[in-house]
Amino acid sequence: MFRETSVEVKRDVEATLIPTGVKVKLQEGTSVFVTQALGNSYTLYVNGNLVRIAGKDGDALGLVILDIPDVNELDLSIEEKILTQLKTCFDPEIPVNIVDLGLIYEWQVLPLGKQEFSAEIKMTLTAAGCGMGPVLVNEVEEKIRQINGISTVKVELVFEPPWDKSRMSDEAKLQLGLL
Repeated sequence: MFRETSVEVKRDVEATLIPTGVKVKLQEGTSVFVTQALGNSYTLYVNGNLVRIAGKDGDALGLVILDIPDVNELDLSIEEKILTQLKTCFDPEIPVNIVDLGLIYEWQVLPLGKQEFSAEIKMTLTAAGCGMGPVLVNEVEEKIRQINGISTVKVELVFEPPWDKSRMSDEAKLQLGLL
């Protein structure tokens, strides 16, 4: 968390308003507070709102460019690559990845042909009314599509059973002070 330190936007940069997912532009010279730098994105507090910018735009904040390694360069199975990618997705309001947060209910890889697969994922949100649903679903789809061999991705947002903190990993509970 960086809330006690503000930074000035060094160049115009595109941001996503949380929780609506609406794209906005942060103007050069705007003062912001960095609240999270996780996965490959920054969450900022600006003018009474939370926004998220891509980690590749960290230089617009005068900060390091956040990038994740290319999962295709890792010696992992297709299932391990999916799990690796899912763990790079973070709820922009909670500093825990969506796997450890317990938002991924089910996922499977289906063979479509020689070295071609389909990924199907069922996930939820911490609250049914959370407006970040489409943003998180889109992020999951984008990151899974980056895996060589995955030709189709289907992410379904479900609310049964409802999410509760018992679905969180012990690591996430410890990180959030719940253990």
